[in-house]
Amino acid sequence: MLELYRLVGKVNEVRTLSARRPAIDPSAEKPPSAASPRSDTRRRILDAAQDLAHCAGPGNLSLDAVAARAGVSKGGLLYHFPSKTRLMEALVEDFLSRFDAAMSAEESTGRPDAAIRAYIAQFLTERTREAKPASGLLAALAEDPDMLAPVRRHERDFLRRIRANASDPQIATLAFLAIQGIRAMELLNTRVLDRAEEDALMVWLKARLET
Repeated sequence: MLELYRLVGKVNEVRTLSARRPAIDPSAEKPPSAASPRSDTRRRILDAAQDLAHCAGPGNLSLDAVAARAGVSKGGLLYHFPSKTRLMEALVEDFLSRFDAAMSAEESTGRPDAAIRAYIAQFLTERTREAKPASGLLAALAEDPDMLAPVRRHERDFLRRIRANASDPQIATLAFLAIQGIRAMELLNTRVLDRAEEDALMVWLKARLET
């Protein structure tokens, strides 16, 4: 996955993102609510950074723009994230913690194929909800490719968990790689199957795990 984000980062350097995506007008952002706990403020900042990376392009984040979109002062942003580097690191950490939270309930059952079933289910749910791509990770890549080292370690560990829990490690690995490949083609706009065919493939792989 790290290699994918490196490649996407290079592609995004070549593309003229500003021509395809609307510019962000900080003055149009809503002010914050009256009194937000620190955890809520931190969450708003992370969400704002993710949204900006999606709308304006991963390489176009600035602390001023993130603060405006989150409805906080720049000083308020720096209280939670003392530097842009720390904000990018937090985006990576947030992505991984959200992923683990989505997987944990099913994995904790200990049932055979629990990990890969949870991964397939998450993938199909994301597509139903038209979830945003992992723009926060791409933003971290644009800042410093080495920031994604935790993602590489995390994905290797997750694949080990998938295989250790699988009734058929080969099929489970194939399903994992299929999801990664589909996501790669979505990011690069190089899809060779339509969504219905991709979903049918995932349903077929899921059924293979049940036989």
